[in-house]
Order: sequence, then structure tokens, then C-alpha cells
Amino acid sequence: MRSPNPETKTTTEPEDHVEHWDEVADVVVVGSGFAGLTAAIEAHNAGASVIILEKMKAPGGNSIISDGCIAAAATPMQQKAGIKDSAELMYSDMLKAGLGLNHPDLVREVVARSYEALQWSIDYLGVEYLDRVDQFGGHTVPRCLTALNVSGATIIRQQISKLRELGIEVRLQMCLKTFVRNADGRVCGVVVREGYDHEDSSGGTDRYIKATKAVVLATGGFGSDIAFRMAQDPRLTEKIDSTNKPFATAEAMVEALKIEANPVHLSHIQLGPWACPDERGYGVGPIFSEYIVFLYGIVVDAVNARRIANELADRKTLSDAILNTGQPCIALADSKAVEQSGWSIDSCLKKGVVKQFNQLDELASFYGLPPAALEATVEQHNTCVEGKLDRDFGRPIPPDASPMTHPPFFGMRLWPKVHHTMGGVQINVRAQVINLEGHPIRGLYAAGEVTGGVHGACRLGSCAITDCLVFGRIAGRNAAAERP
Repeated sequence: MRSPNPETKTTTEPEDHVEHWDEVADVVVVGSGFAGLTAAIEAHNAGASVIILEKMKAPGGNSIISDGCIAAAATPMQQKAGIKDSAELMYSDMLKAGLGLNHPDLVREVVARSYEALQWSIDYLGVEYLDRVDQFGGHTVPRCLTALNVSGATIIRQQISKLRELGIEVRLQMCLKTFVRNADGRVCGVVVREGYDHEDSSGGTDRYIKATKAVVLATGGFGSDIAFRMAQDPRLTEKIDSTNKPFATAEAMVEALKIEANPVHLSHIQLGPWACPDERGYGVGPIFSEYIVFLYGIVVDAVNARRIANELADRKTLSDAILNTGQPCIALADSKAVEQSGWSIDSCLKKGVVKQFNQLDELASFYGLPPAALEATVEQHNTCVEGKLDRDFGRPIPPDASPMTHPPFFGMRLWPKVHHTMGGVQINVRAQVINLEGHPIRGLYAAGEVTGGVHGACRLGSCAITDCLVFGRIAGRNAAAERP
């Protein structure tokens, strides 16, 4: 459930009610994930003094537990691998997955600046990426780069290191309580609860922090806020696990809504189809499912052993297909697929979420699949691979794919988990928060998962970090340029 905002008020604090400010900075950034840290860096480099507020006891938010994958179009890495791509193709892919609900101007900003953001992370932050380009569900071509150690922590560490170099610290256990606005309605600061503990929100003391230029809201999504997400989609009860940390809640966004920020796409909540129900949270299973099975293996119904969808479909399509079976499906691949992928599944095997079998019928027996039906499904899959054409679901066949005939075989159960919230406050291409009348709320910017409009009904895998870096940079620069 959502951690309650301590002593939440129904209105914002008027500036003339503030007897004194405890601290003053040009730009106040709320949130310390990819978007918030990026905004802070850019605001500082644009000449502003910056304070970063984080409600938890450590920086990084949900970003730190992501797999660190970023999508970028028309990169030298793609060219080196002989992959033809363009910003226009990435734009088309994002709109197709988003069912056309995406705000086109925001999508164009993301794709046009995707390579620039990637290169900034390499050249300025010093982030190292694996020497490979991957294709995730819904992308027409491979365009996804993965940070070293397959972890968002790799990027967060470099951002924190850069901030230390710039002399900026992340203030921990500082939970946003409300915004402060002046007589003209401009956001001019925040009230935060210092000493906040999400397990016991009754403690701590209020602090008033003035932003002479602007506040940047970068508090992430609400995937773990059961009450709030159920208000948007009643199916997403406590029985549906989340890949998010338990503090991924909606209270900061709610405060923005109270000052008439326009809500966009709040009911579009993404489930991760690569998740395993035999582990909590994000886990290690996605290494096997997303990086290996969806490219080279198959996902079958646990009752009839038939494939259920294009394994490289976007996350909504594949999650819906799994949920429609009514029970966890089985993802399987052989040793050749693991070898071709270049990924190690040792952690998956050690944790027990992926099982190893010498024969296909052993896998069938373990998961209760009809052996003859599974054999027929695998034979059909092999025919598709050999002919380089999936007549059943239209999945692209990788050039290096091989028939599933190389034991040992590997299996894992799949059941979607709440992963990403596409909805949030509306922003424009300058990252200004837009009010209910369609005008910018002066002094308030936002970036990352707390915003809505970029991804429409469904976010493509690895586009979240791109979104965070692109709009984090925009928000930071423009916040620093605000005139009081």
C-alpha cells in the first residue's frame, strides 16, 4: 500500500504563510533516480545552485534496480553491427506500441535526442555499456544497449560520482509534503518531511526549502501503490506482484495534481511479461526470458503446450496473452539458444527460477505439459527457424537462430508483474508541467516516470532510461534558466 504523506494537506502552502525558509537554492530537484540526477547535473552546469531531495535512505529509486538498458536510434554501435535504424523508425515503433495515444511532440523529442543522451552518458558520466546491441519486444530492429553488469546501478553510480565531483549531495529521507506557491500561483518552493521513514511516516520534522527559479519533479511511478493503481485499474490488486521497490508510490504526483497539474494516461499501467512468479520483485528471471527465450525460444500455454503469441511483441500484447491463459505460462529454450544469446543464466539456475533438463520430455513432465503436444510445438518452431519465417505469429527470426534440438533444455514459469506506469502529469517539450487549462505551471518542471504522454498505452523496453535522460536534461537546463 502507499506510504501516506505525513500530515498531508488538501491545498498547497501559500508563500505568505511561510514564516521563514530553512534553505534556499535556485533549483530544487525532488527524486534521485535517472531523471532527477540528470536534471540536477544539467541545472548545476547551467549555473544554478541545486538541492536534491530523496525520500528514502539511499539514492537511486527504482532506477537502481532496472537492468540498465537504453534505446537509441541510428547509433555508431548499430552501424558497426550492420543495423539500419533511424529516429523515424524508433518513433513509429513507440507509437505502434503506445496504440497511438502517445503525445507525438514528446515522442519526437525523445527519439531525436536518444543518441545524444546515450553519448552524454558515455562521454560525460563515464557509463560503460556491453559491446552488443539487443532487440527487445516491439522494436523493429536491435537498438538497445545494456549498461555494464546489466544494472541501472551502473548508471546511478556514475551520476552520483559526477554530482560529488560537482559538490552536490543527495539529501536523504526528505519526503515531499506539499508545494509552496506565491500570490501569482508560481511554484516557489516545497515543504518536506526531514527524517522520513516510509515504514513509519509519523516521525520527522517539516522543513521549508525555497526554489528561487524552479522545482523539478522526478519522483518516478506508482507501481507499488496498490490503492492508487487499483483506482486506475481495479484488476491490479495486491495479488499482482510488482517489480518496483515498495516505495514506488503516488503521493508526490498527487501533490502536483492538487495544484491542477493535468493527469495523463493514469490507467495505463504496464505489466512485465518476462517476470517469474517464483521470485519476488524484478528478480533474475528476465535475463532468461527477455534476453534468450523471446529471441530464440518459445512461450507455451501450461495446459496445451501451444505457443501463445509473438514472443517479441510489445509488453502489453505479450502480457495480455499470458494473462488470457489464466495461469503461468512456460518459457523454454535449449543450450544453443543460451550460447547464441551470449548471456549467462548461472544466477537463474542458482536461484532455481530456471530449471535444467536433459530431455524435452523431462521438461514436459516437470511442468505438467502434454509431451506429444510440446514436441509438436517445438517441431513447428524449428520449421519456422529453418525457413526464417514465423507463419504462426510473425516473430522476427534472428539470423543466428537455430532449431531447438540441442540439450540440455531450460524452462521457467512466466506471470506478468506490475512494472511501469505510463501515466503521470502532463509536460510539454520544455518539460514544463501543464495545468488543466493547458498552460505551464510556472516554476514547476517534471521528467521521467512521474510524467505521462511519452509512452501512450505501452512503453517499449529500454525506452524509459532514454526518456529519463532526455527530459531530465531538458528539465534541468530550463529550470536553471527560469526567471523568478
